[in-house]
Amino acid sequence: MDGREKPRIAYMLDNSLYLNITNKCSNNCWFCLRNFKRGVGGFNLKLKREPTVAEVKAELREALGLRRWSEVVFCGFGEPAARLSVLLEVTQWIRKSYGSSVPIRVDTNGHGYVLNKGREVAKELQAAGINSVSVSLNGYDEESYAENCRPKFSGGFAAMQNFVKKAKNAGLYVEVSAVRMPEVKIEKVAEVGKSLGVPLRIRDYIPCFW
Repeated sequence: MDGREKPRIAYMLDNSLYLNITNKCSNNCWFCLRNFKRGVGGFNLKLKREPTVAEVKAELREALGLRRWSEVVFCGFGEPAARLSVLLEVTQWIRKSYGSSVPIRVDTNGHGYVLNKGREVAKELQAAGINSVSVSLNGYDEESYAENCRPKFSGGFAAMQNFVKKAKNAGLYVEVSAVRMPEVKIEKVAEVGKSLGVPLRIRDYIPCFW
């Protein structure tokens, strides 16, 4: 990847359109791709600054005009809920401009309520037009979660579980995900997903130490 390439807000992988609206994150996962790469799929995701709503819409409008996407996903080199107002405004704009035909998903670490004190995050996501959320797990208790995800506050595992429960109650489709690697005990993580009543999706780890 050419480091001089302009950072992208909208980027494409397979048949999905992704939105990279922030590089801020409440976790500092040791295995996170952004620690070793500038982006994915040939796209530079290292933002020089946080994009405005107008800039997000401009890239999104251009990308949506290229083809019919299977879904739009808020997922980049940061936590989308760190910019909740932008996420909601862009989602509402998509629904107003393009209707309900395209599913919209948020890939999140589940810290939305910590990052947005006093907000009804899950209800606001559902009301704006979000269909589903995929919540990164990568731990089975506070200790293992802290070891792998290194949250910037205490109680990150509990906060994630709280988000999952509230997202389910808000009527969103919810799944949890985990990376397949020795440090993540998949069997124990699966038990957490089962206890929360949501499916678990396993993602293969991509080694980036080169």
